[in-house]
Amino acid sequence: RPLNKIDVHDYEVRRKAANKFILQGNRVKCSIMFKGREIQHDKLGFELLDKLAADLEDVCVMEGRPKRDGRNLSCVITPKPEVVKKINEKKRAVEKEKRRSKEKSKKEYEEKMAAKAEQGNSKSNSESKSNPLPFELKEDDDNDDPLKDLDDLLGGDDLTDDLFK
Repeated sequence: RPLNKIDVHDYEVRRKAANKFILQGNRVKCSIMFKGREIQHDKLGFELLDKLAADLEDVCVMEGRPKRDGRNLSCVITPKPEVVKKINEKKRAVEKEKRRSKEKSKKEYEEKMAAKAEQGNSKSNSESKSNPLPFELKEDDDNDDPLKDLDDLLGGDDLTDDLFK
């Protein structure tokens, strides 16, 4: 039978949501708000909260009795220690696996970089014998006159030669 204006489906939705939060290791505060003259029948609210605690007794316990605060009736349910222990064990196992995979990927990366560096060293050793630069340097003729090279580069003519002499 529905308790305090809540239908069976609505109750089941709230119970499933509370169960989900409890299984995540969280505390759940359950509140019932009375409107108008409903406050005279707060006994139905106490029954509803007791029924919720009884339905979830395999995973949680109610902290104390439900308390009235004005027009509200509320209680807090917390996960049982066994549930919290299982949740923590799962978290530790996931973290441990994550740490192992991270260390494994780090080792693979270091090995890859070491192999790359080894290949780079063997290439640079063979290149250093011939030419350490990535381009070829051409040997100049023994041309000691930098102005002549500049004139050749800029294409100087008689007029500019007269101006700068």
